[in-house]
Amino acid sequence: MLPLHSGVMSAAPTFAFAGEQFQMLADRALFWPRHGALIVADLHLEKASWYAALGQPLPPYDSHDTLDRLATLAIDMRARAIWCLGDSFHDRNAIDRIAPAVTDRLLSQAASAKLLWIAGNHDGLSGGAWGGEVADELIVDGIVFRHQSQACETRPEISGHFHPKLRLNIRGRHVARACFAGDERRLILPAFGSLTGGLAAEDPVIAANFDGPYQAMLVARGRRLNFPCPGRAPDDATASRKVAAD
Repeated sequence: MLPLHSGVMSAAPTFAFAGEQFQMLADRALFWPRHGALIVADLHLEKASWYAALGQPLPPYDSHDTLDRLATLAIDMRARAIWCLGDSFHDRNAIDRIAPAVTDRLLSQAASAKLLWIAGNHDGLSGGAWGGEVADELIVDGIVFRHQSQACETRPEISGHFHPKLRLNIRGRHVARACFAGDERRLILPAFGSLTGGLAAEDPVIAANFDGPYQAMLVARGRRLNFPCPGRAPDDATASRKVAAD
């Protein structure tokens, strides 16, 4: 089993991306020290209430748990800004279901750190910014921050959307952990939300975002662990076939 630690400074290994130094946090987030920015993706707030509206009652605590973890990380990292890379709310009607207590927490969070919402394909953030700002994407120091990776993007890019997950077999036990997926030019963040599923890091849908092999990455015991992913299959189906010599 890989014990994961909370995202405090001592358990946040530093790594280089696009000429900048970032810290990868065990609790599914990224920190950019130079800008004091805590970067998360796919909070999917109000997912439980969405299920409840469909007749599948779940305990209505997912938004509070997600915001608890976000607030703790913001304090631990002394974040001056929080950038949420899309799908921060589970659906476009979440504003109609959001509890006043959750609204108060969002406003309080925005008062302690500059809150930026990048629009995703789920959220419908036009309903309100809850003390923050809303943008389609963000470009800082030549790095593009958006919800979903774009294959045509030639600049360094950090995004979310795909909820990458690493599945391992450790001492006969199957273990699944949310992970980062990335190479030298692209980085896809795991889903930060407490009630989110995931897609295998090596799945072709994720592999299609990279030009070649890439890494599935997570933090355990204060270290960044890398697991190679082969990348997308060649366009020519015959090129991947291996023929045994006589």
